[in-house]
Amino acid sequence: MRDTQTKRTSQLAFAASALGLTFGAPAWAEDAAERLTERLDPLERYQAAFEQQILDGSGERLQSARGEMWLSRPGMLRWEVEAPYSQTVVSDGEDVYMYDPDLEQVTVQEMDDRVTHTPALLLSGSVDDLTESYEVFYEQDGGEDVFTLVPISADTLFEELSMVFDADTLTELWMKDSTGQRTAITFSNITLNGNIERGMFDFEIPEGTDVIREEL
Repeated sequence: MRDTQTKRTSQLAFAASALGLTFGAPAWAEDAAERLTERLDPLERYQAAFEQQILDGSGERLQSARGEMWLSRPGMLRWEVEAPYSQTVVSDGEDVYMYDPDLEQVTVQEMDDRVTHTPALLLSGSVDDLTESYEVFYEQDGGEDVFTLVPISADTLFEELSMVFDADTLTELWMKDSTGQRTAITFSNITLNGNIERGMFDFEIPEGTDVIREEL
């Protein structure tokens, strides 16, 4: 039972991270941050289905999941994993809720710099903060634009994060962490700047759910 709960807790953290694999060393480009700003500035709302995988350092698949996400800037996100387990991460701009219905448990954290630097919430933040907090590199790969972000601060959950754009549309996230573990997310059925109800980013804690409030 403990092993099952540990595995599911790890998978919930994975869902909260919403991350991906890295490409090879990105090419330097003086205007990389400006190019990334041009891609992200018009992105006010984003809705998509996703598939994600975690690989170990040797490339062996450790976990996979699929679900749907909604994003509204600034600061609001809903990330729902549908399979293999139902899990939900919601940010209302003030607090972040990580909910596992099978465990009947929700973890609540206040939004702060560390939380918003997790890749799932990073996209919902300020573009200026993004380009100030990360070194940005740019390259083209098969007609797609790839932006690789390397954190300036060591207090982050990843060593490299790559965003892949097809024209002006974000289609993939790739991430590598300090352990060598890699994660990949591919988006599909994408809607840019469509109508998303504000209530999508409200989270009501279900009755009988254990609540863990984490102080950062």
